[in-house]
Amino acid sequence: MTTSLQRLVATNGSGPSIGLELPLDNDWSPAGDTARRAAGRPFGVPDIAQHARLAKLADKLGFRALWARDVPLYDPAFGDAAQVFEVFSYLGYLAGVTERILLGTAAVVLPLREPVLTLKSAATIDHLSNGRLMLGVASGDRPVEYPIFERDYASRGERFREQVAMVRDWGAAALPDGIELLPRPQNPLPLLVAGLAQQTPDWIGTHMDGCLAYPGTPEDHARRSAQWRALAGEHKPYVSFIHLDLADDADAPLERYRFGGRMGRNALIAELAALHAAGVQHVGLHLRRNRRPIAETMEEIAQFVLPVFHAEAGTLQHEKKDDNAAVAAVSV
Repeated sequence: MTTSLQRLVATNGSGPSIGLELPLDNDWSPAGDTARRAAGRPFGVPDIAQHARLAKLADKLGFRALWARDVPLYDPAFGDAAQVFEVFSYLGYLAGVTERILLGTAAVVLPLREPVLTLKSAATIDHLSNGRLMLGVASGDRPVEYPIFERDYASRGERFREQVAMVRDWGAAALPDGIELLPRPQNPLPLLVAGLAQQTPDWIGTHMDGCLAYPGTPEDHARRSAQWRALAGEHKPYVSFIHLDLADDADAPLERYRFGGRMGRNALIAELAALHAAGVQHVGLHLRRNRRPIAETMEEIAQFVLPVFHAEAGTLQHEKKDDNAAVAAVSV
């Protein structure tokens, strides 16, 4: 059985695979911000009314993964509520309304969570999704959350290591004799780390299965991915994200800003190829700054960008044309 990590990075070799970061909303664009204010939503709280429709569309169009962040509390100082929904509950829902797209956490804050229930939640989604879960993990970067959850911020690194050990032995060392945690995952759950999680680089390279890297330029990633591979080896994926504002003009040049940029689809193809050359094997697109309607942007990327990198994307488009032709023939 092909693992979720193997599926994540499988391409035709010319570039990275392409996913999407939730929420699929553009509330950080000028028009989105105007709509947010009119609706009375605080900054960073997205409009998720179309979340299910857009997730299904992402699956149908051939995007490789949907990534959900773990933000349990809205803190105005950070100004980002992510996709609002609790991450495991939401991925369980998405598992039921999608068929092929991978489902990733980016990333679950392990030290805030009850370890046994974290494992049970993850394994449940693994089964409900037929093995599509990728478990991104982190130690957390919001100190305000820790006392609310009655957790110690200073010892979060130790708690992180303990919970990673539980994922690896599925709680065997922590549970009493004769007590078993069900369900067990179908395959060992892949662990992708965001940051260093209060660990040494050597520990991260040894114990993690992949890297969720901060957004950056190709030059940034060339340096970071080389460091990752020196620690982790050649076969553990290096993943990152882009904040994308896709221009109407296909030939619009890249206008870089922090974490991404505004660009036409041809510049996006060039940027993705440059990221791949720098060692990035999967890119999640973050569309909250995107000025155009999200569905329209997804459809353009699926039509013109995914086939450049995804071997199966061209096949899906071909099958779609064949289906349309068949429908037309029947209608005549």
